[in-house]
Amino acid sequence: MTKQLDAASSAPIFRVGVFALIFDDEGGILLGHRRDVDWWNLPGGGMEAGETVDEALLREVYEETRLEVEVGQLVGVYSKPQKQEVVLTFRCRVIGGTLQPTEETRESRYFAPGTLPANTLPKHRERVEDALLDSPSAIIRAQRTTTAEDQGL
Repeated sequence: MTKQLDAASSAPIFRVGVFALIFDDEGGILLGHRRDVDWWNLPGGGMEAGETVDEALLREVYEETRLEVEVGQLVGVYSKPQKQEVVLTFRCRVIGGTLQPTEETRESRYFAPGTLPANTLPKHRERVEDALLDSPSAIIRAQRTTTAEDQGL
């Protein structure tokens, strides 16, 4: 093997996740209660091949909530090295659709930031807290805990 092939075969491959911070007029944050596990989280997920960041975010929000949104400010960039993942979190504004259960989400609801359910994923709770900082620029954080640690498994 040549050095070029060795370098290419050992190149890190990262998954990119995109998540929406959708606040209502009273300041509540939208969370979805997942069907696969008993946890609440922000709407979002992984990008698919050929998608742009905004296309992925629009798709994920619609798949999980049936809402149509406009993508706004980048709030945070989160490194999850244990999963080879980078997560981008954006403020979004609802422009259409009707909130309803989906194949992925049994229920979606707005919560006052101080009253998030106890079973809100810790990384998502941190992202909500970052949004509340109203920073003029994106927050950059490492989120190093594993899923098992987050869920107390």
